[in-house]
Amino acid sequence: MRFVRFERAGQVRIGLAELDEQGRLRRVLDLGAAQARWGGPPVPEDMVAWIALGDEAVAAARRWWERAAGTTGDDAGSLWHPGDGVRLLAPIARPPKNVFAIGLNYRDHVFEISGRDVPQHPVVFTKAASAVQGPGDPIYLHPGVTEAVDYEGELAVVIGRRGRSIPRERAREHIFGYMILNDVTARDLQRRTSQWHLGKSLDTFCPTGPCLVHRDAVGWPVEVDVRTWVNGELRQEANTRQLIFDIPTLLATISAGITLEPGDIIATGTPSGVGMGFDPPRFLRAGDVVEIEIAGLGRLRNPVVDRWPGDA
Repeated sequence: MRFVRFERAGQVRIGLAELDEQGRLRRVLDLGAAQARWGGPPVPEDMVAWIALGDEAVAAARRWWERAAGTTGDDAGSLWHPGDGVRLLAPIARPPKNVFAIGLNYRDHVFEISGRDVPQHPVVFTKAASAVQGPGDPIYLHPGVTEAVDYEGELAVVIGRRGRSIPRERAREHIFGYMILNDVTARDLQRRTSQWHLGKSLDTFCPTGPCLVHRDAVGWPVEVDVRTWVNGELRQEANTRQLIFDIPTLLATISAGITLEPGDIIATGTPSGVGMGFDPPRFLRAGDVVEIEIAGLGRLRNPVVDRWPGDA
């Protein structure tokens, strides 16, 4: 199941997405409308609140999807919305904490960025929750603040069940699902000090989406292809089986003393092929378009701008 937050006619709703063969949105099932017709747990407009409802909500969504699949004509009109009438939003508008992110988690990326030894422990940093963006939202270059904005295509894990000191073998039980995340980075700010937070957390620097795919729709262990394009040019290509520290290790490491909560986001790291890895570097410029595709999760597309979104 592909959960989405979407806006239609000025209202924000939660739905299930149906995609076409190219991963583009075909139509959306409005879960609030389905609940009103068939009953079940209430559907909030906040995805974190929906995730916190647990297995009951997931089971209800599955029932509604199966029942709605057989509706046609006017009977389906209140349930299904065509893709061209919907604006997809970030699946999680504001996670409970800053986004947990993992650095240097693919060997080729370690070598292209630093040339140093592979880390012995996960490199964990955070991105400000206020940096979260949705599909189609612009990445702002922040002229005057940074001159080296880079892209990083990643698989993100979304927590579904509260837990602390989660053992590796119980990791999957605490995962709600997965989505695409672009760990946009100001490289000059990142390298100014040993702390990466500022360079990772500028406004608009965390595009996510387009869908939050439930864990049942993704295999275990998670082995999915990750690809990133800039203006149609393939820049990154890898599979999550190449992670230095796998998903169970990441959950075990982060939760050792930190309670993970429903809606928390963990970005698992980026493969080689980032702009900084080229000679000379190929940082983002106004007019560029970054697209990230992960098998089964859809495609996240964001334009790059040098004017603040909404300015005349």
